[in-house]
Amino acid sequence: MGCFQSKVAGPLPPNDAAALPADNPADPEAANGGADGGDAADDKEAVKRAVPVFREFALAELRAATKGFSADLIVSESGEKAPNVVYRGRLDGGRLIAVKRFSRLSWPDPQQFLAEAAGVGKVRHKRLVNLIGCCAEGDERLLVAEYMPNDTLSKHLFHWDKQPLPWEMRLRVAYFIAQALDHCNAENRKIYHDLNAYRVLFDEEGDPRLSSFGLMKNSRDGKSYSTNLAYTPPEFLRTGRVIPESVIYSYGTVLLDLLSGKHIPPSHALDLIRGKNILLLMDSSLEGQYANEDASKLVDLASKCLQFEARDRPNIKYLLSSVGPLQKQQEVASHVLMGITKAASVLPAILSPLGKACSVMDLTAVHDILLKTGYKDDEGAENELSFQEWTQQVQEMLNTKKFGDIAFRDKDFKTAIDYYSKLVAMMSAPSATVFARRSFSYLMNEQAELALRDAMQAQVCMPEWPTAFYLQALALSKLGMETDAQDMLNDGATFEAKKQNSWRS
Repeated sequence: MGCFQSKVAGPLPPNDAAALPADNPADPEAANGGADGGDAADDKEAVKRAVPVFREFALAELRAATKGFSADLIVSESGEKAPNVVYRGRLDGGRLIAVKRFSRLSWPDPQQFLAEAAGVGKVRHKRLVNLIGCCAEGDERLLVAEYMPNDTLSKHLFHWDKQPLPWEMRLRVAYFIAQALDHCNAENRKIYHDLNAYRVLFDEEGDPRLSSFGLMKNSRDGKSYSTNLAYTPPEFLRTGRVIPESVIYSYGTVLLDLLSGKHIPPSHALDLIRGKNILLLMDSSLEGQYANEDASKLVDLASKCLQFEARDRPNIKYLLSSVGPLQKQQEVASHVLMGITKAASVLPAILSPLGKACSVMDLTAVHDILLKTGYKDDEGAENELSFQEWTQQVQEMLNTKKFGDIAFRDKDFKTAIDYYSKLVAMMSAPSATVFARRSFSYLMNEQAELALRDAMQAQVCMPEWPTAFYLQALALSKLGMETDAQDMLNDGATFEAKKQNSWRS
């Protein structure tokens, strides 16, 4: 049959994930955080169009999206030790999501949880990782948010592989997060819980966004504060409460992270600042690639935010006015500054019922669809294979096919494999449908590699047959190759749309 190759394409945007309007990524006028008139209103409307309406999810839907809350899909950098774990998931339509699963004791009252989540779900902005849903069934308390594919600020600052986060990108983070906080403030959400480098994530454009999870209380009493005590606002240590000025203090600790590239206790940083030892505070991996004047201004802002008395700290408008003028490379996209390869845009396609069944690994539905489809997609025949002239050999092939089809219908997949294997050896012209049915039978016998091989053989027989791509996606998912599986789903959907368009014309 020759060698088999699967075309690798960029990930397909989900059906409901419209791109945000292109704008200057760091333009202080065009991207102000929500309180400066018409541009802010336009931004808010754009986000409403791009993000799905907040809704209540069924537990079964989120369980399926996260493959049963698989440990392999945990994306929290603190891992399973965290009391509230975040998973990556994929909804039925293809949209990637982040699912936060709270500890059982966090929200004993489901109605209180739903009301709080719905309130946070109304706060929408392009500088936020927007909340798109929640779930409260039994003991489960789950939040659903947009998925950010390019890691956290913590990863880019403290655990980078290829290059340290550039200075201009650090300034952009400081500004965009100030914009997010300003918008939350305008929406009367003045308390942001536990602002730190793990709460800042990077979207597909490489733009930094503030997680909406921080707008939810960490517990029903709102007292929980999970950072190391060395970084906790002084008033929390005294009173056990978080106030709006606590958010400013936490913003100051994020500025320290941006300046130093490491976790540094505020008390130690303030000692360095008072001693005029600013160079000791700066990240050595930057190798001096920054303007000293800009660094001094950011250090000065950090020291103001970290004042012991809450009343001595600046307000959010002051943060915006301080970091806005420091943006010097506004015309350069974030993904370029960060060295992130941005996936090419692809027009969204709608999955067929078979594609959807494969995407969520609903094997029962896949089997039913393959049965109903029969052999009609094979070239040269409507309801039957086109075999050679009627001979004894042809009769034997027909009988072998018949027994294989009966076994496949009756879900006797081991027998189906045996008969279809005999049929493949007997046929002079291979059948894509036979390979597809044997592929599915292999899947049902936990032989995913053989299933993938047969699905690829089906593609060789019929290069643009969506079923072949969907079955490859199913096999790749079974093998844990989620990125490749999504590529196959995208290709299948593309050929599905192409076929539909040809019928219409």
